[in-house]
Amino acid sequence: MKKINFIDSIKSPVITEKATILSEQNKTVFKVNKNATKKTIKKNIEKIFKVSVIKVNIINKRSKQKLKQGKLSTKSGYKKAIVTLKKGQSIDLTTGI
Repeated sequence: MKKINFIDSIKSPVITEKATILSEQNKTVFKVNKNATKKTIKKNIEKIFKVSVIKVNIINKRSKQKLKQGKLSTKSGYKKAIVTLKKGQSIDLTTGI
């Protein structure tokens, strides 16, 4: 398995209504690399944002086939990580890395 750089394992934050509601519970949602594990995600979040992570939950969104203008196409899947932070800490997603 190819080793992933710590910046490459976290692709982007997910900013949706559901993710905003989770942020009130000290949780942040990220799209991550498909090869990333819970341990690497935890280490990388702690390294990049300088916060302490309590727990990491992972969701695999599978790819779907869609019919678009009469042609069959595929919508690619992705891996999503929900990161629970220590009480009192937060990640400001508007500032960037």
